[in-house]
Amino acid sequence: MSHAIEGADARSAPVRASATGPLAHLAQWVMLTSGWRRLLIAVLAGAAGALAMPPFGALPALVLSLSVAVWLIDGAATGRRGNRGAVLACALIGWAWGFGYLTAGLWWLGSAFLVEADEFLWALPLGVIGLPAVLALFYAAGFALARLLWSRGPARLAAFALGLSACEWLRGHLFTGFPWNTLGMALGQNLWLMQSASVIGLYGLTLLAVLIASAPATLATGETVRGRYAPALAACLALAALALFGTVRLPASPSATVAGVRLRLVQPNLNQDAKFRPENRADIIDRYIELSDRAAAPNRTGIADVTHVIWPESAFPFLIQRDPASLARIAAAFPAGRQLITGAARAEEPLPNERPRFFNSILTISAGPKLGDLYDKVHLVPFGEYLPGPLDAVLRAVGVRQFVSIPGGFTPGARSGQRLLDVPGLPPVAATICYEAIFPGEILPTRAPGGPPPVPGLILNLTNDAWFGDTPGPRQHFAQARLRAVEEGLPLVRDANTGISAVVDPYGRITASLPVGVEGILDADLPVRLPGRTLYAGLGDWPFAGMFAGLGLMALLAKRRGT
Repeated sequence: MSHAIEGADARSAPVRASATGPLAHLAQWVMLTSGWRRLLIAVLAGAAGALAMPPFGALPALVLSLSVAVWLIDGAATGRRGNRGAVLACALIGWAWGFGYLTAGLWWLGSAFLVEADEFLWALPLGVIGLPAVLALFYAAGFALARLLWSRGPARLAAFALGLSACEWLRGHLFTGFPWNTLGMALGQNLWLMQSASVIGLYGLTLLAVLIASAPATLATGETVRGRYAPALAACLALAALALFGTVRLPASPSATVAGVRLRLVQPNLNQDAKFRPENRADIIDRYIELSDRAAAPNRTGIADVTHVIWPESAFPFLIQRDPASLARIAAAFPAGRQLITGAARAEEPLPNERPRFFNSILTISAGPKLGDLYDKVHLVPFGEYLPGPLDAVLRAVGVRQFVSIPGGFTPGARSGQRLLDVPGLPPVAATICYEAIFPGEILPTRAPGGPPPVPGLILNLTNDAWFGDTPGPRQHFAQARLRAVEEGLPLVRDANTGISAVVDPYGRITASLPVGVEGILDADLPVRLPGRTLYAGLGDWPFAGMFAGLGLMALLAKRRGT
């Protein structure tokens, strides 16, 4: 490959495989591909990157994936159509890479379409292929941004990390957001490496993950010995520094626990089948009560041995608040002083000329029965719990509804009312339902104007992953919720219908858990929150913004110098 190519940006075009050996030959072959071969390589590279996500955690797969992506941009940067053509070519490469990454990482979404196959099977391709195709547009924008800042030397890795971390942040925020399998989870699932999330959060980890995993690309393309080896060495040192920080931050002893609190998490392993119907309410309530009162050991007696019993999201296929008989049966099973925390749909009486409003909620119930504080889910799942506003009337007109069979879909709780859940005997609870736990920075309640910051004692996450069976989906969901505990310095109590149910301390250490697909109970103490607030809990994504700005400056200076 020549040092100057007609029609290309002279400051960014002449990247070449200047090293020798098999890796250099591979890089040169990748850079010289074009047309459908180039796009196929991008798709396959993206798919390989998905192996770095939970439950596989193969970080070398992301190294291969992102190194190939860098070489693809290198090759596109040397095109004959000028800078605009190169940017468009990189956008197409980014779309193909993102499509491969998301399809390989989210294929399990298809399981939800098979639960009620007679009604939703037709839409399976939309979820398994259509959603990745749309979300891949974020990666198209990220690769295009990287190409605009591309340069000859190692600094182009800064441009690459800038583009990908920007697209991941946007994917997590725009159009209600969907930050599932954000690239930072490649680091955020390892106990030592995840500790840095307490400072820089998921998006800071994303920026570092891209820098570290793409650095080996220069082993085949560096024009000098320093240019070849320095980025890879820096990446190894950065990975070692993250691990060292984690080692220093993690205490040797287990976390202290809250005195007087003993939790029982109930994992009923109820499938979303014909048995989970309103007409079977008596059997469903009996199953919950039997599990809740099951003796965990010969010297145990059940509910009497714990202070709080927790049931998962959507525990009932009916409105428990409007069923006095079922409430009475629950109350009879719970002696005085014991609290039940459960997920449940609830309804509010409509105003005149309005339809009833339904909420996906967390309810607290004590003996009596007495209904206590509640929380309404704020961040609903598009197409799962509601149909997006502009599409609602159109889709309903042709007979399409959301997965959850609620007339009109769920109504989101008031964002201003997102607050701590008050449960007798527990510290203040930061409540989340289902995939609300995947959104970094949205765990804590909104701070009242002029008021002190909220001080919860734990994160509670109730979920129902039965829709996705025994696939990577429930494991990815748990890994992301676990990272929230590290970011916020709070213990996580997670109860899932089919698993994974777990208690996690504020360092991300799992103190007790039940696997996917198992019926059972989990008795555990509640770990104490960390004193004070983590840097991330106090500053949110501002540390990431500082890192982003620094990389942007580095990439701009390198492009101006043509290095």
